Amino acid sequence: MKIHEFQGKQLFAKFGVTVLDNQVVTNTNQAAEAFEQLGCPVAVVKAQIHAGGRGKGTFIENPDQHGVQLVKSAKEAMEVAEQMLGNHLVTIQTGPEGKRVNQVLIEAGCDIARELYLGIVLDRAAAMPVLMCSQEGGVEIEKVAHETPEKIFKEHFDPAQGIESFQVRKLCKQLGITGKSVRAADKFMKALCRMFVELDCSLMEINPLVVTNEGDLVALDSKINFDENAMFRHSDIVGMRDLNEEEASEVKASDAGLSYVKLEGNIGCLVNGAGLAMSTMDIIKLHGGEPANFLDVGGGANEQQVTEAFRIILSDKHVKAVLVNIFGGIMKCSTIAEAIVAAAKSVGFEVPLVVRLEGTEVEKGRKILEDSDVQLITATDLSDAAKKVVATLSQPA
Repeated sequence: MKIHEFQGKQLFAKFGVTVLDNQVVTNTNQAAEAFEQLGCPVAVVKAQIHAGGRGKGTFIENPDQHGVQLVKSAKEAMEVAEQMLGNHLVTIQTGPEGKRVNQVLIEAGCDIARELYLGIVLDRAAAMPVLMCSQEGGVEIEKVAHETPEKIFKEHFDPAQGIESFQVRKLCKQLGITGKSVRAADKFMKALCRMFVELDCSLMEINPLVVTNEGDLVALDSKINFDENAMFRHSDIVGMRDLNEEEASEVKASDAGLSYVKLEGNIGCLVNGAGLAMSTMDIIKLHGGEPANFLDVGGGANEQQVTEAFRIILSDKHVKAVLVNIFGGIMKCSTIAEAIVAAAKSVGFEVPLVVRLEGTEVEKGRKILEDSDVQLITATDLSDAAKKVVATLSQPA
């Protein structure tokens, strides 16, 4: 689960992480009022969408405008907000269609001595969270990691203990942080690590992390993702979810208890189990196809959920064929077969359907499909299924 920058900064403030005064607004009059209330000579207007690269991003409707802009008056704040609100911002993370900006953040300016990068993720290999820092703040950290990985410094920490002061001092030395800024860094980094653990975050990123002329550390940005499996513990954070920023089909799938991620291919995938889903997508690509989605109905899905899964897959206009790959364990192949028949009646299949069933009640499932009038192609194994579904795309309609 993702949240907006302004929401992340609200959480930062609760944990004692320094942020600048700011206000989030949804119309131009509020933008002007926010600038006046901040009472500073310079402010920054920042588009609020779930995507990085906003500073370099451009608007479809106003190609000369970027998603982060300096303003020096209430009038200018109003004008910039008007250029952003309701328009679509395109960044390296949005795709060419961009994302609609429904709110902007008006934030006080500050004196910047240095820009750094700071991030925290879970290192699954080490089974510990890791704090990462770099002197290359304000730039694309992925590029730094690829081209100059030696510029990224890392410290793993025990989630129960948090990061230790000696680790912070080590990072400060590597970053060239000295004097009173070291004490500021100790407080800042410890608070972030504590927040990461207590709120069940899966990613936390500040780019840039600013060192001011006075030696203070300030979070000039915030990007925070949370572990959705832990959100039952954080109803307040769940309340921050912005459904307008999420793919509609993914929200629909979540409501139905399904795991669905929309991709850019044209072969819909319906499977049971995340590992099987990954294998299915891999083998589709191996045989020259492109998966249109990741959809895992899980081990205990019922007929209604599977029917909804088909409805979600087929609602994607880019889907030109569907591959059903089920290995029955807890999930019965007969349940899938009955759902396919039900979906054919309620949803309808306008594209080729390839089905591979194996496992619990497989013979019963195959008999249900054989006795039905559903037009489908059966497959003996995963490789056979992938070959057949890819082949359907080259056949005339």
